[in-house]
Order: sequence, then C-alpha cells, then structure tokens
Amino acid sequence: FSSEEFWQCARDVVDVPYVRQAEEVSKRKKALVKALMKSGRMPDDGWQEHEIVEFLHMCAGMDSNNFSANVGVGEREGRVISPLVKRLSLGMAHGVGRSGDIAAVQPKAAGSSLIAKLANTMCLDALRIAGLTELKKAIILPCATGLSLALCLLSLKSTINKSWVIWLRIDQKSCLKAIALAGLRIKVIEPTRDIRKGSVSKSKKQQAADFGNISDFGDELRTDVHAIEQAIQELGGAQNILAIISTTSCFAPRAPDDVESVGKICAKFNIFHIINNAYGVQCSITCAAISRAQRVARVDLIIQSTDKNFLVPVGGAIIASSNEDLVNCVAKSYPGRASAAPCRDIFITLLDLGRIGWQSLLSDREKLILPFRVALASLAAKYNEKLLICDHNYISCAVSLTTIGSEKSAITKFGSLLFTRCCSGCRVVVPSIPTDSFQEDDDPGPTPILPSTTVAGITFTAFGASSSTYPLPYFTAAVALGVQQAELDEFIKRLDKTFAYVRKLQARSSSLTSHFENNEETTTPCTAATPSLATAS
Repeated sequence: FSSEEFWQCARDVVDVPYVRQAEEVSKRKKALVKALMKSGRMPDDGWQEHEIVEFLHMCAGMDSNNFSANVGVGEREGRVISPLVKRLSLGMAHGVGRSGDIAAVQPKAAGSSLIAKLANTMCLDALRIAGLTELKKAIILPCATGLSLALCLLSLKSTINKSWVIWLRIDQKSCLKAIALAGLRIKVIEPTRDIRKGSVSKSKKQQAADFGNISDFGDELRTDVHAIEQAIQELGGAQNILAIISTTSCFAPRAPDDVESVGKICAKFNIFHIINNAYGVQCSITCAAISRAQRVARVDLIIQSTDKNFLVPVGGAIIASSNEDLVNCVAKSYPGRASAAPCRDIFITLLDLGRIGWQSLLSDREKLILPFRVALASLAAKYNEKLLICDHNYISCAVSLTTIGSEKSAITKFGSLLFTRCCSGCRVVVPSIPTDSFQEDDDPGPTPILPSTTVAGITFTAFGASSSTYPLPYFTAAVALGVQQAELDEFIKRLDKTFAYVRKLQARSSSLTSHFENNEETTTPCTAATPSLATAS
C-alpha cells in the first residue's frame, strides 16, 4: 500500500480538492525530512513542533519493541511497564550503540540509531556555526563533562602507556576526579596573575614576593605557560606525560587558557592536548581561539556540555576533534549500550531552533555581556566594591567583597542572602581570611588564614579560587546562553537590595555573623524600580 495508493483511495472517499491540499502539505513534510536525511545538517528554519513529533514517532516505529507483531524472547526487549515513562521516552527504549561501539547501529533500534546519527552530524554543524570551524567529527556521549573527560583519557591511555597528566588548575572537582578515575597521576599548574604597568621593572624574585599585593598585579588569572614547560622537565620529559588539559570556560577572575601557546607546547613535545570547553561553545571569541590553536598548534580532543551549550537536560557531553580517528577511538571505548535521551534531546532542540534560531541565540547572549558588566560595575562602586577586571573572560563576571568584613561566615552568608532572593548560580569565594580587614595599599596586611581542601588525593590551598594566592574574596555571576535581559535587570535589583541589607547590619553592629545568625532575612524577590541594563550604558 504505497503513498500514492493511499492518496488515490482518499480521493475516492473525499472531495478531490481537499485531498490535493492535504497531499501538498504531506509533500512539504517529506521534503523537510529528505533534506535533513541527505544533508545531516540543521535546517535553516526550525521545524514546527508537530512536524518534529511526527518524525520522532516515525523513527520510534522503526524500533523492534514497537513492532505490533514482534515476539521478544531475549533478556532485553525494550519493555517499559509505566505508560508515563513510555510516553516520556517516545517508546525509544533500546538505547543506541552496541557493546563494541557507541556510534554503531543498534539492530533492535534502527529508528533510535537514525536519530543518534543525525544528532551527531547536526551537533557538528552547530559547533561549526558557533565558530569551531576546524572540526571534522563530533559524537554525543550519554554522560556529563567529567565522566566524558575520564573516557577520553582512558581512550588515549589505551594507545600509549604514559602515567602523568598536566592539569592547568581550574577549581572544579569533576576534572580532578576524571583524571584520577582514569588511573593517571596529576601535575597541577597554578595560574598566574597579570602584572600591572609599573611593576614590570621589578625583578622576578621581587614580583614573586609581592604576588599577594593587589597593587602590583591585575585581577585576572592567566595561563602560566613557562610553568608548563618546567613541569615537563620535572616529570622526566614527554615520554612520561599522556596529556595536558586546558580549560576555556571558567568562573572569573580565572581566564580561559591560552590554548594556542599550550597547543604549541604539546606539538613541540608530542603530548596530547585536551580542551575542557564545558560551556565555551556559546562564546565566539573562545571558539575562534580554539580554531586558531587547531590550525597553528595542536588540539586533539575538545569536550563540551550539552546542557550548558544547547539548553537541554543535564546528562550529555559532545566530544569533537579535527582528527576523526580520535573520536572513533573514544566511541569504541564506551562500554555497552547508551541511553538515547541525550541524542534525542539535542536532535529535537536543533530541529526546533534551525540554523537561524541557533545563530540568533548565540548573538543575543553576546549583546548582553557588556551592558551587564557596566551595570554590575556601577552597583559595585556604589558600595565601595569593584568589578574585577577580567578582559579575557566573556561569560563570567566577578565582584569583590572586601567591605563585608573579616569573618568568613559573614562573607559566605552574602551568597545565602542572594539565594533567599531566588538568585541562583552566584558563587561566593573566600580564598583567604586576614585577621583584620582587606587592604589595597602597599601594606599587605595581616597574614591570611588559608583554608585547604583535598581532592583526588591532592591538597589545594584556597580551593574554589583556582589559585592558592588570590588576595581577596569575591562573588561571580555569568551571562550564560539563554539568559534574558529581564533576568539580568532583576538580578541587579536584588543584588542592590542585598548590599543595602548588609550595610544596614554593619551600621548596627561590628559583628555581621551574629546578625546573620539572629536576623536571617526571609524575603520574596524585590520589585523596586532600578535602572535597566539598557540605560546603564
């Protein structure tokens, strides 16, 4: 019973003009599907929701667990007992991949495999549109960034027997745990702070002695390229080092790593270079830097989160490279089948957006970063704080918290106050606590108390600050993909109210901690008028 036979039968029952109209609509849908299948790329214009759902049901019908006449006598037949779970999964219960290769076609799930294949090629298209123009292949893994990094390391380790990884410090526990999970040893490279004009005439010894003095150094934490080469020699040379892991998305005042310089070191010493690009896809400058490093230096694997870059539920990561063989190696290292959900969610999202929608989403975010920084700097100055100067971080912003007090509990409570006002995502970092107040003059002040944290067997000083010597506390806020100007405007209002509340407590007593404990504010989001970001600039 072909498609043409169906339409002919329909004409025998229903008036011909009406059938022809429906037939034309059907032809349009088939053309969309044909274009998608042939190109493997995102459509220019996003599909309508009913068109996406219809295609998904068509694919689900290709999986054996949805065959009406199927008799399953195996131990895994895609049976789902809950009707709600079945609807949520669209009946795609078999997953994707086979035990030998996550990218392989699953014989019992032709439809799910089709969606996975299309999702991978559409992801590659989306990454190229974002600015990662040198990529040749991408694959979606059904695990978040940390576990995906571990899988990449295990894949590389299977090709060559080396035991060390040089890790450029970024204080996220998942990175360290990933390296440890892969059974590798970790050499940590601390970032360095920008040297301000006027301090360059000092000797290197004096600069090192003054590292904690804010007046001689800028706010931003940058890649210490010289320390990487020193570490290679300390570890006995490149023959002992599997990879160098750099990071291109991070909380301010940490800046994205200088991936070009790191890549040149990797090329010089023949060491794998892995980039943790967790949420860097949304930044065109970051993508351009990675692409240049691929052209003039060495980049082997790039890892990015699906939820942070494509606004889907947590649970996936994209492994991409200009070296197709390396991506295939990772795919073949994945043990067993995988959930189809991450591929399905990405597939739906990219179909919904289309190329035009995706480009618009990226450009809309970048338009918001400058006015938000202006508004944040203005508000910080109002309360004798400052926006930390981080010229190389185009996603995250940091504001000092030097006037809150010398008690760590009081400073961290500032973050709690923001949270009670429904401001999520802010990080309050207190890298060191002097015995008195924070200073920004030639006198470095009292000796700070430096907290320590042990992760993956390594003890870090001031973990969370990505540096053992950062001299002042701060909080961070990000202009991330999908955020709306109204959200940023409202955040500025609530931040203003939080600072005002703290100042009120300070006026009452010298002990902020007791006030926070005894007068913990329960509040609903404020609605008082505050100048918008549009007028802040």
